[in-house]
Amino acid sequence: MSGKLIVITAPSGAGKTTIAKRMLEAYPVLEFSVSATTRQPRSGEVHGKDYYFFTEEQFRKKIETNSFVEWEEVYPGVFYGTLKHDLKTIWDSGKEVLLDVDVRGAMQLEKQYGEDALTIFIKPPSIEVLINRLRSRATESPEKIEERISKASNELQFESYFDEVVINEILPDAVRQVENLIDDFLFT
Repeated sequence: MSGKLIVITAPSGAGKTTIAKRMLEAYPVLEFSVSATTRQPRSGEVHGKDYYFFTEEQFRKKIETNSFVEWEEVYPGVFYGTLKHDLKTIWDSGKEVLLDVDVRGAMQLEKQYGEDALTIFIKPPSIEVLINRLRSRATESPEKIEERISKASNELQFESYFDEVVINEILPDAVRQVENLIDDFLFT
């Protein structure tokens, strides 16, 4: 059932989603595994494309039926997870999986898939830069931003758990570094 997984993780605001999108453009062999969440959609987000948006009750039922390869309660009452069915569908189509997940979810995937997974931790150049990025998004309340900053400070302590660390100070440089890592992982 399993092919290869490329897992991009980072604290919120470090650039993992932007880098993941660039990898999908650069590598036709990759397909994005859409994460499930109980959070509310942001403006422009589409169910089934950006995330699978579930109620907490729907998410908990999927936990009970062992439908997730990994899941986490990232914030109180806000769950994220990766559906087993999505990974199987991607591999069955002959492609490799690209995931953009939170740090704890990435650690679970690293543990489960070992050599079949490449885990890349995207790190901001500093916590101050990360804070500025989160605030400049203007997609969340000040309370949510403070919650994300607190969580990000904690997540930065886990970079050593991953295969590779890329500092996203200059986006094109970080993208090139991730491309080099993917080239080595998939094609050598």
